[in-house]
Amino acid sequence: MVLDSIPATAHVTTPGGRVIRIPEGTRLVFGRGADADLVIPAGRGLSRRAGVISAVAGGAWVANISYTHALYAEGDGYRIRLPRMDEDGEPSAGWFVRQGTALIGSRAMLDEGQSVRLVVVSGTVALSGADGDGPRLRADGDQTLLPLYLDPNTKLFLVALMWCQPWLIDPARSTPLPRTPEIARAALEATDAHHEIERFDSDPAFRDRLSARVGEHLKVLRRKIIDRGLVRPGIRLSDEVAVGVLIENGTIAAGDLALLSDPAWCSRQEDLWWTQVT
Repeated sequence: MVLDSIPATAHVTTPGGRVIRIPEGTRLVFGRGADADLVIPAGRGLSRRAGVISAVAGGAWVANISYTHALYAEGDGYRIRLPRMDEDGEPSAGWFVRQGTALIGSRAMLDEGQSVRLVVVSGTVALSGADGDGPRLRADGDQTLLPLYLDPNTKLFLVALMWCQPWLIDPARSTPLPRTPEIARAALEATDAHHEIERFDSDPAFRDRLSARVGEHLKVLRRKIIDRGLVRPGIRLSDEVAVGVLIENGTIAAGDLALLSDPAWCSRQEDLWWTQVT
């Protein structure tokens, strides 16, 4: 865990409007149970001891301390599921906020506007816990370590983005997800590969080869989801389940759609897809 020494002020606002300051070096346990420091009586889907917010030098740390219930952190461009408590009684991952606002709660609380609001003034970013592929730098300068990280400058990331795109645009998730050939064609469009689009539409052999390449990337994404333990054993990893996992864990976020209008990123993807041996 890396923390800056700049002081930070953290406070939470409850769904009922109560404001509680969390001094540096202290922590606040919240949940539905009477033994929590902060009782959230209307917390649908919240455990009796759901989470802990710790104020530290440089920011505030949020962790899930329930063995049974999911807990989410939501901010600008992300909603991430915090892993449940490990069997040894320690949180398996944490989410740090250096400054600004994060909404904390169950999915129902977030969807209904009944979340706990964490506000951090000043400070810096820090992170602890989750086992991922590496750090991810968001647009606001916060470095976060996700349970599953994908490098944006890879073909795998573009496939994941095209896979998730309909639900990033439609948070109600009523839009059907693209199948493998549709993802392949979307990759062509994203990289301005106009000649290849014409070939994709007219040459079945080329279309099958490109679709098979995308299919391999989808297999890798599913394997990564399973390897990270992001779904319970025995769960069928359908397209809908897999895309839900990628979005809910912050692997692919709505803010990533901006890359599709970034000429430098699109050029890099074009090089990856059409000038390198696959």
